[in-house]
Amino acid sequence: MSLSQQKFKTIALLGKPQNPQAAETIQVLHDFLIEQKYEVLVQQSLSTDITSQHAQFMPRTVIGEKADLIIVVGGDGSMLNAGRTQIQHQVPMVGINRGHLGFLTDVRPTEVIERVTEILNGEYTEEERFILNAEVIRDEQIIGKSTAVNEVVIHPGEISKMLEFELFIDQQFVYSQRSDGLIISTPTGSTAYALSGGGPIISPKVDAIVLVPMFPHTLSSRPIVVDANSTIELAIAPDNRHSPMVSCDGQENMALAPSDRIRIQKHSLSMRILHPLTHDYYEVLRTKLGWGHKL
Repeated sequence: MSLSQQKFKTIALLGKPQNPQAAETIQVLHDFLIEQKYEVLVQQSLSTDITSQHAQFMPRTVIGEKADLIIVVGGDGSMLNAGRTQIQHQVPMVGINRGHLGFLTDVRPTEVIERVTEILNGEYTEEERFILNAEVIRDEQIIGKSTAVNEVVIHPGEISKMLEFELFIDQQFVYSQRSDGLIISTPTGSTAYALSGGGPIISPKVDAIVLVPMFPHTLSSRPIVVDANSTIELAIAPDNRHSPMVSCDGQENMALAPSDRIRIQKHSLSMRILHPLTHDYYEVLRTKLGWGHKL
């Protein structure tokens, strides 16, 4: 994490369409940025949510090519989606919380103009969060790939069914397992699904991946923390009778077949997040998770 003084000229506004709360904040941001003479780009699907005579509306797929700062308004799901879809452009992002928990969208809507003004004036810290790349391999051919900011989850695809697989880390056999699946999480995702599965909270500064079993049919299985540069592979049992799936951040899904392999590695690019200077990671944990405060 480092203090930076990058200046911005072209600002992109992303958010969840047809969400009145998000639309209200996006309109406020739009009006403020136009008044301050910034070039403003807005996600095309928000064109009916806000009123603008000056902004350019364009698809999410290309908006990152034109912007040098992206402001995401919504919940963590909106930030996860933006992180995955904009990763190739390497544009820094700011999250405005209009969702529930808001681990990634850490600016409150009541302070949005104040905090955004500070960031536009170069008063911020930049944090890089690594993301995961997942590939599905069948008959030695890559048949599908996706990315995940939080986690890659392998699951049976059906309720009350078990998945059989083998786990390898850096080509070394770890174990075979029958379970409801496996969560492979980044430090960013350690406060999400992996936390619900009994995994540890990992500081974003730690370069590690955590593997959390989901209801394993054993008394000895525990989460494993590995080096983030490891190559993780799962091999679906050849006699697996169900239709398992790979899910990336709960938003992108890929179907699996018996004997398929799933390879998971750190992505070559990182997600760039800007925080106000007042950002405190552990204060966020205390607030969002209801921890006890200092006596």
